[in-house]
Amino acid sequence: MPKSRVTKKEAFKLVSLPLPRLLADAGRLRESVFGGKVQLCAIINARGGNCAMDCSFCSQSRHNKANVDVFELLPSDTLRERILALSRLPVAKIGLVASGELLSGKEFDRLCKVARTLPAEILPRICMSLGRLEEVQLAELAAIGIRRYHHNLETSESHYPRICTTQTWRQRRDTILRTMRAGMQACSGGLFGLGESWEQRIEFAFSLRELDVRYIPLNFLNPHPNTPLASQPPLSAEEALRIIAVFRHILPEATLRICGGRPLVLGERQREMFAAGANALMTGNYLTTSGYSVENDLVLLASLGLEPVVSESF
Repeated sequence: MPKSRVTKKEAFKLVSLPLPRLLADAGRLRESVFGGKVQLCAIINARGGNCAMDCSFCSQSRHNKANVDVFELLPSDTLRERILALSRLPVAKIGLVASGELLSGKEFDRLCKVARTLPAEILPRICMSLGRLEEVQLAELAAIGIRRYHHNLETSESHYPRICTTQTWRQRRDTILRTMRAGMQACSGGLFGLGESWEQRIEFAFSLRELDVRYIPLNFLNPHPNTPLASQPPLSAEEALRIIAVFRHILPEATLRICGGRPLVLGERQREMFAAGANALMTGNYLTTSGYSVENDLVLLASLGLEPVVSESF
């Protein structure tokens, strides 16, 4: 991916620009690369809760006492049925997400067996999010035909120790590097509204640029009761739009996908996320919170003259 010419010094200046000007410039950058095309993805919560990680924002951590469904890896037939159902919708990527630091060997093998039963034309649309896999496991996914693997960095390296102590930021980075060495696309982004500074947001964006990550989910904290960040105030819509726009300037050719927290943080202003530079959405529900339906998002895109595409170019 061609490197952005925006330097860190220039990125800091973007933060203080009037929002209309910042969004106008970011929107032009998006349109110059992606035109009016937008990509949708949807996820399947394949294993829920009881995670040994201590991420302070997460309702699925066993260290927290959030009231969420806890369940083992879904039966193979159920997973396959849900994948096939999503494949009939205009979603470009279908994500299988399993809570926890990593899957056991037996669970990983079972998911691989499910993948092998899928029609060949669906496999390129599958994205796995299974935690800190080893290189041999990632290579196996690639050999099956899985082209993308998701593993968030979550936040900047300097802020990360305040968010999680059971896995280091560099361990997360190394999973991304292993994914790329296995020949798969790495999908990696993070969560905003964790108490990070603008300096740390820009640090985070430049880390993604240096890693050459092209598929970047942007999430906004939806504070969960009984988690350490339960009292953290949600970001304003203006702050979230500014984050999207600054990331678009730093990463002009990356796919910026707006995911968790969209209903709470952007709400009535979600139409502006495309003007801010977003070119992809997660549609449907998230892991433990509700989202917008596919039908709702298709109406939104149509009202803005945007076209949902199922394309590998994204």
